[in-house]
Amino acid sequence: MSQDVVAEFIEDLKEPWQAEICNKLLEVVRQAIPDVQERIQYKKPHFLKNGKYAAVISTAKAAVSFTIFNATELDLPEGLFEGPPERKTIKIREGQEVEMDVLTSLLKDASATL
Repeated sequence: MSQDVVAEFIEDLKEPWQAEICNKLLEVVRQAIPDVQERIQYKKPHFLKNGKYAAVISTAKAAVSFTIFNATELDLPEGLFEGPPERKTIKIREGQEVEMDVLTSLLKDASATL
């Protein structure tokens, strides 16, 4: 699937703050995984490396969620992520500052073994 499906998904978001966060997260994914495969699945952007899930972006009314797969070995910042050991999710709310370089490095580490 083309790289543009995720961009179209983001353009269709009604909340400007969500679109802004999603665009930043898309940049995170593309920096962390240069040969990432992007597709829309279950109405959300999914990112794959070597055919395996690496990350997912999803939007809800009050937050944008970013899930990193293969996260068991990651050293995560305290209190930011939730979920089972193999996949960790951060929920980003409107106005919340997130260190995108931290997310980039976590995703790079998590996807290194995919």
